[in-house]
Amino acid sequence: PLAFMRGRTLNDSFVILDEAQNTTSEQMKMFLTRLGFNSKAVVTGDVTQIDLPQGKKSGLVEALEVCGKIEGIGLVQFGERDVVRHNLVQQIIRAYEDYETAHPQRGSANGKAAPARESGKEQEVPRG
Repeated sequence: PLAFMRGRTLNDSFVILDEAQNTTSEQMKMFLTRLGFNSKAVVTGDVTQIDLPQGKKSGLVEALEVCGKIEGIGLVQFGERDVVRHNLVQQIIRAYEDYETAHPQRGSANGKAAPARESGKEQEVPRG
């Protein structure tokens, strides 16, 4: 659990934080600042499936905003074409994206529309 990471430095490690859309800003910052020498972290999550209380910002959403331009951090975003479940799931995802575009007040990410996605391609993050 994230609570046990406080005060630790993760040297010589490969760490995966899954379902990160449900971290708070404080939890995400704590996780990201534990990384030590010779280590890598992978953070996964779906900003359209945030289960935090209303008004609580997702740590993943915030980390994308804060860390997106840091050299050495890569971002990969997936879309409905990357779904490896039943074909209907792709259509359901597209229908929800269309609905949220038409009804932005009911969008995901705790009232914020989900960011645009590119299908399985690592996006070049602007430096500067």
